[in-house]
Amino acid sequence: MNFTINDLPDRTVKPREKGYTMVMDKGLSLRGVEDLIETAGHNTDIVKLGWATSYVSPNLDAKLKLYKDAGIPVYFGGTMFEAFIVRGQFEDYRRLLDKYQLQHAEISDGSITIPHEVKCEYIHKLKEQVTVISEVGSKDVQKIFAPYKWIQLMKAELEAGSWKVIAEARESGNVGIYRDSGEVRQGLVDEILTQIPEEKIIWEAPQKPQQVWFIKLIGANVNLGNIAPADMIPLETIRLGLRSDTFDHFLNDQV
Repeated sequence: MNFTINDLPDRTVKPREKGYTMVMDKGLSLRGVEDLIETAGHNTDIVKLGWATSYVSPNLDAKLKLYKDAGIPVYFGGTMFEAFIVRGQFEDYRRLLDKYQLQHAEISDGSITIPHEVKCEYIHKLKEQVTVISEVGSKDVQKIFAPYKWIQLMKAELEAGSWKVIAEARESGNVGIYRDSGEVRQGLVDEILTQIPEEKIIWEAPQKPQQVWFIKLIGANVNLGNIAPADMIPLETIRLGLRSDTFDHFLNDQV
């Protein structure tokens, strides 16, 4: 930090298990990646190349090298996995991970239907190759799971070998753990946290009110995902109680 302010929340440091921030790269240019690394690389724990943007993005090798040289892991979005699976190309997908020397992979079923036991088999197989992050929840706003189902799915995927589970929200933040208005489904989150350790969940929270809500609920070191590159520095100020949204929340904890 540039100077000292007393009694701020303690933030974990990289590499960390809690307070994890996943950035959504939806097609950044090489200069954009350099800007992200310069301004917020120290707060960026991992980068997701959103859905299947890696298929159409130019200079993919150069982009991956920039992230690698900065010590920031990268993975392809879960929709890329699903695009291979629905076409019967699982082994091709595995070779793709090796080709680009990726250390993480996301397994999801937000756009296609995969029997859950089959999804868990994919997790079990891929965990021998990479660190698996699996996503729970559908991108279809009409598919609403009961809290017990979310818990059941998350538990099974963690037991199958997922390092962390992502609570689905899309890049827009209006499905899954949110209503179509973007409001958090509070009862669902509360129920999930009775059974799943908070450090095992990455909550997709692309909107500032969502970030604020989770930080107030869980604390400065909640795991958050689908964060836009331009929101990384603002998010850190929210985590530290240095923005009006959480200023009193953390101040009251300290004084």
